[in-house]
Amino acid sequence: MIKSEIFNNHVKSYEAWYKKYNKVYLSEAKAIEEQLFKLPENIKGIEVGVGTGRFAQLLGIKEGIEPSLEMATLAVERGIEVVQGTAENMPYGDLQFDFVLFVTICHLNNIKEALKEAHRVLKHRGSIIIGFIDKDQKIGKAYQEKRHKSTFFRYANFYSVNQIKKELEDASFKNLEFTQTLFGELDEIKEVQFPKTGFNEGSFVVVKAIKK
Repeated sequence: MIKSEIFNNHVKSYEAWYKKYNKVYLSEAKAIEEQLFKLPENIKGIEVGVGTGRFAQLLGIKEGIEPSLEMATLAVERGIEVVQGTAENMPYGDLQFDFVLFVTICHLNNIKEALKEAHRVLKHRGSIIIGFIDKDQKIGKAYQEKRHKSTFFRYANFYSVNQIKKELEDASFKNLEFTQTLFGELDEIKEVQFPKTGFNEGSFVVVKAIKK
């Protein structure tokens, strides 16, 4: 609830970050797109924690879940169908989607419950895609060091690649594939970066896995 209120009360600051760090945002989107393009065409998916709809709009995702009403309002203006709800209790039946995307996993209240819910709503052999800041890389370390000064990251939970691997495997996902971007410090990124396969170089990592 605390996190939802933070986002409700600071939408303008949230949007301002994306304008200031536009090339960072576009680099992250390109890395996610790399994994989305591996999926078949004409499939149905959602973004969990859709926020103001920036990623969903850019990636062509039509639907999302968002607990913050103020954020969801902007997402709707961007053409996204938004259902109010949380990652830990998705308002959908079983076996509904071909893919589920998370880009704000650090703001989840309970990652285990969120991944369990993602597994439930995915069709057989559906894909989960997670974009996250690697806590062991430059930008992740910087966020952690300054988190006490941050409106949005004060209560965030940052993860390493190994932690995400374990959480996915524990939630019965398999065939993990990784893409990475954000090479260098945050303020050094002035151009859109092309993603690389793997991890341990870039601060933003995208992992795709299949439901067992």
